[in-house]
Amino acid sequence: MNGFWEWLGDNAWAGWLGLGLLLATAELLSLDLVLLMLAVGAFAGAGTAALGASVAVSAVIAIAVSLAMLLLARPSMVKRLHTGPDLKTGTKALVGASGVALSTVDATQGQVKLGGETWSARAFDPGVTIEEGTRVAVFEIDGATAVVYPEE
Repeated sequence: MNGFWEWLGDNAWAGWLGLGLLLATAELLSLDLVLLMLAVGAFAGAGTAALGASVAVSAVIAIAVSLAMLLLARPSMVKRLHTGPDLKTGTKALVGASGVALSTVDATQGQVKLGGETWSARAFDPGVTIEEGTRVAVFEIDGATAVVYPEE
């Protein structure tokens, strides 16, 4: 057993490299980027040990790099991962969509074709009648009825 510790003291870079690989692999299970930042620190420790630094210096470098990654790099990475495009699904995706009036659309009834589907419709402006074949845009979806207005 003493031989292992002597070898590890002489080859500290291998210990740091093994620790870094272990932490990076464990990150695949957690996906919160903390273990990945610690792995980067361990890889920095491996690099300094490979260049001939003592175990103590390698440990200080590993800790400093890990802290820097946790405090400086991780917050912006997490923010970037958690922000994305606002995806509209269901009826919200139809608001603003273009379609064609399949029949006369007034304040109470009508039909339009939206994205290949036929929808019951009514005019957004009660005083407007939209003729068949007119291009329309969806203002909102009210239940199963598209509230539309003519496109210009």
